[in-house]
Amino acid sequence: MALFDYAPAPESRAAAGDIASTYGHFIDGEFVESTGSEALKTVDPSTEEVLAEFAQGTEADVDRAVAAARKAFTSWSALPGAERGKYLFRIARIIQERSRELAVLESIDNGKPIKETRDVDLPLVAAHFFYYAGWADKLEFAGYGANPRPVGVAAQVIPWNFPLLMLAWKIAPALATGNTVVLKPAETTPLTALRFAEICRQAGLPKGVVNIITGDGRTGAALTAHPEIDKVAFTGSTEVGRAIARTLAGTTKRLSLELGGKAANIVFDDAPVDQAVEGIVDGIFFNQGHVCCAGSRLLVQESIHDDVMDALKRRMSTLRVGDPLDKNTDVGAINSAAQLARIQELTAAGEAEGAERWSPSCELPSAGYWFAPTVFSNVSATHRIAREEIFGPVLSVLTFRTPEEAVAKANNTPYGLSAGIWTEKGSRILWMASKLRAGVVWSNTFNKFDPTSPFGGYKESGYGREGGRHGLEAYLDV
Repeated sequence: MALFDYAPAPESRAAAGDIASTYGHFIDGEFVESTGSEALKTVDPSTEEVLAEFAQGTEADVDRAVAAARKAFTSWSALPGAERGKYLFRIARIIQERSRELAVLESIDNGKPIKETRDVDLPLVAAHFFYYAGWADKLEFAGYGANPRPVGVAAQVIPWNFPLLMLAWKIAPALATGNTVVLKPAETTPLTALRFAEICRQAGLPKGVVNIITGDGRTGAALTAHPEIDKVAFTGSTEVGRAIARTLAGTTKRLSLELGGKAANIVFDDAPVDQAVEGIVDGIFFNQGHVCCAGSRLLVQESIHDDVMDALKRRMSTLRVGDPLDKNTDVGAINSAAQLARIQELTAAGEAEGAERWSPSCELPSAGYWFAPTVFSNVSATHRIAREEIFGPVLSVLTFRTPEEAVAKANNTPYGLSAGIWTEKGSRILWMASKLRAGVVWSNTFNKFDPTSPFGGYKESGYGREGGRHGLEAYLDV
C-alpha cells in the first residue's frame, strides 16, 4: 500500500474556452467553409467524446489557401525584418497570455497530461516565436550571405504528438524569414492549430500570411504536391515522408523531413543509477512515448543491468496513469484507437518472440484509449520491438559490455534521430557522441529542447534541421 494517496487535482476543462461544434478552414485571414461536404471528427482520447467536426480539405480548398499565401507573399516578404519581428513578438506574447487555455485544449484534444502541456509544450511554443522574432532583422548575420531571400510559399504538415509545438517549429522560422505558409494539422488534433488562427487575427497578422487547412492524408498529399508551393516541411512517419520525397523528386521544391526514430539510451556502469532512471523514464514515458526521439531502446552495461532494472521497476510503479487534466497524472491517454492498436500489435509480437514483458500494477480507465507503461527485457536486436518504432510507452532493454559494442548496437537501426549517454567520464561522452549516427545526442539527460538548438536526424529519420540558426536555412533561398 502506498504511504499516501493523491487527491484528485483536476484542471478546469472550461479553461479551454468554447469549442465550436464545426470548423472550416482558415484562409486569407478568415474562417471559411470547405468547398466539399465531407467532415471529420476529433475526439477526446481519454473519454472518446466527440469534441468537434472539422472540414476535410479538398483540392479546391488547397488551391484557395495557396493562392492566398502567394498573394500575401509579395507584401510580407517586402516588409523590413524588424516589422515582421514585431508580429512574431506579438504572437509570442499572446500565446503566453493564453497559455492556460491552450494547454487545456491541447490536453483534451491530444490526451497528454496537463502538466506536460502547461510546463513543457506551451513555454516552448512561446519561446520559439520569441527566438525567431529576434532573428527577423538579423538574417544577414546568420551566415547565409549578405542578403538572404525567402523561398516563397511553404507547405507545412505536422503530426499529432506535439500539435502546437510542431506548429511553432514550422511557422516561426518561416515567417521570420519572409515566407508565407499553408499548414495542415493532423486529423486527430486540429483544435489548437485552429485556435492559433484566432491568435493570428488577434495579433493583426496580415491576411494570407498564415493559412490553415484541415483534413486527413488526402489533404496533405494535395498540399505537398501543389505546383505553386516552393517549400515542403513535413514531420511524421517515415512511410509518408518517403511518399512525399517521391512526389517532389524532379521538381524545384525544397524539402525537409523529420521522421521516425528508435533512439538508444545508453547507461554505463559509472552512471548515477537514480539519475539515469529518471532520464530513462522521461525518455520513454514522456507524452505516452509519442515522441519521435523517444529513448525506446535502453542499452545497459551488463554489470549493472540488474540494479538498473530493479530501480526502473520501482520508479515505474510510482507513475500515475489517468485523466490528462489531473495535475497528478504522469501518463495520459494514447492519442487514437489506431495508435493503440499499433502498440498492442507490437507488444504482442515482443512476447511472441520471447522477450519478457513487465508492467506495474495499473488500473486503466474503462473509456478512452489507454496503455500501461511497459518494459521488455531479454530483448534481441532482431526482435521487432527493438527494430520498429512503437510510438508508445514501451521500452526495450538490451545489454552491452564495451563502449564499442554499445556504439554498434545503438547504430544498428535504420533510424538516426537521437541518443542519450549516461556516464561520469566526459572523454567517453565525447568519444561516443562522435561515433553515434544520431542528429541529437544528450549527455546525462534526455528529451531536453531549446529553440536555439537545432534538431533533426540521419538516415530514415529524415534530413534538414529545425530550431536554432540552422532552422533558418530551410526557408532561405541560399
